[in-house]
Amino acid sequence: MRVIAVFEGVKAIVVLLAGFEALRFLHRDVRSAAEELLRHLHLDPVARLPRLVLNLADQITPGMLLGIAVGALAYAILRFAEGYGLWHNRNWAKWLGAVSGAIYFPYEIYELGRGITLLRAATFLINVAVVAFLSWSIMNSRRTNGAAALERPPGN
Repeated sequence: MRVIAVFEGVKAIVVLLAGFEALRFLHRDVRSAAEELLRHLHLDPVARLPRLVLNLADQITPGMLLGIAVGALAYAILRFAEGYGLWHNRNWAKWLGAVSGAIYFPYEIYELGRGITLLRAATFLINVAVVAFLSWSIMNSRRTNGAAALERPPGN
């Protein structure tokens, strides 16, 4: 459970850093920053992917950057809460993790249908394992709590 909790915390930190990075671009020329990044990566700016990046950079507005930052903050808060709850073995966090992990199944299956790669297969299998483990833990805690309730004398 704690491994999943730490993973959720790491995801929260990464997304939070990305949100702060989006805020840094509020008063910068996004296209110039994208061009600089492409040069640093030694990518040809007329190639397909770099051209897409530059086109996207031209369309980004300050409102979009602010929306990205706010969305990143909300996502990070949710992941930190889930991590805290999993660390402390809370059932609500198990439910949150199982449901939020299962939401990705259709997309992951779609991606596998487009072509199986090591990354896609590993992502899907890890997600299935996490959701299965959290679901098992929820069911196990229900059985344990139900059995404990049956063992208590009436009125206690």
